[in-house]
Amino acid sequence: MKITNINLYEVPPRWLFLEMETDEGITGWGEPVVEGRTHTVKAAVEEFIPLLSGKDPRNIEDLWQLMYRGGFYRGGPEVMSAIAGTDQALWDIKGKSLGVPIYELLGGKCRDKLKIYNWIGGDRPSDVVAGAQKLYKTGCTACKMNGTEEMHYIDSFTKIEEVCSRIAAIRDALGYRMAIGVDFHGRVHKTMAKVLARELDQFHLMFIEEPVLPQNNEALREIANHTSTPIATGERMFSRWDFKQLLIDGYVDIIQPDPSHAGGISEVKKIASMAEAFDVALAPHCPLGPIALAACIQIDACTPNAVIQEQGLSIHYNEGTDSLDYLEDKSIFKFTEGFIQIPTGPGLGITVNKEKVIAAAKLGHNWKNPLWRNFDGTVAEW
Repeated sequence: MKITNINLYEVPPRWLFLEMETDEGITGWGEPVVEGRTHTVKAAVEEFIPLLSGKDPRNIEDLWQLMYRGGFYRGGPEVMSAIAGTDQALWDIKGKSLGVPIYELLGGKCRDKLKIYNWIGGDRPSDVVAGAQKLYKTGCTACKMNGTEEMHYIDSFTKIEEVCSRIAAIRDALGYRMAIGVDFHGRVHKTMAKVLARELDQFHLMFIEEPVLPQNNEALREIANHTSTPIATGERMFSRWDFKQLLIDGYVDIIQPDPSHAGGISEVKKIASMAEAFDVALAPHCPLGPIALAACIQIDACTPNAVIQEQGLSIHYNEGTDSLDYLEDKSIFKFTEGFIQIPTGPGLGITVNKEKVIAAAKLGHNWKNPLWRNFDGTVAEW
């Protein structure tokens, strides 16, 4: 079997889909994208095409090493995302060629169902109670919300109180029937992160996420001393080498590599195994499209320390278009009582509606994240 062609489709709301064709008629799909830098990742994938053309797609490890080590400069979000989506397509082809789900090729499934969570509240969190109640009625029992808006190095305690009030309102409405994760989103600098983490302890959260930027992971030691809430991070870390020191330091409880950013299924499975050796849980990052979610589920199915899966269905970014729009079977990600069933179809376990993809690619997108400023005019973290 040989790779004959790689097609790339920029589709709304902010995704890039990769279609890999072979001379045996088997097609694999991947989702290589950095939100806000789609064109850059697309160019990175295009640079890999000469390396991959004519190669046997079943030699996944060799092709991964070729893409990663074949360039003198390596790593970073754009290159690793290009590798990630390509890797997903390679696994999809291999699973389809053998007639089995990808997880069967990674040791077989170790769970029957998978707990999931959804987003509520948007970028600037509001109406979180209504969002949590609506989500609970659909059968979802876990949610995540952004904690704050802009947060300066030293900021008003009023902003801390506002976060606590929102979470208290959800607790008042649903008690502990709804698990809650609070995403600091790297918006909060170390000093205020310590304050916020301490104040949130009273709500017994599922986790606090990215309390500081990954460039400041050394601050997790101080933050961990101010809270008993599990600390999650890793969506902006892109390889096992990025995660190595984080795990050695021992101040993280849940890692969140993204299989569309961190080198794909191959790399995230290795990162997960590293984390297991440090007694750290896995919860893959996935606010993206259906191919990315399918890749996450394949990893979760065969990874014992995977605890919960983020999904981007109905997330606030998906205005006018949602993940299911690009799939033939729209029931594939249906959840019941907070869980989804592990798919049994070959490869990624989904069938992409190529006609919809081609039509959507004619519209394309140019999604960029918002640019925020603090109260004094300085640029704020989004």
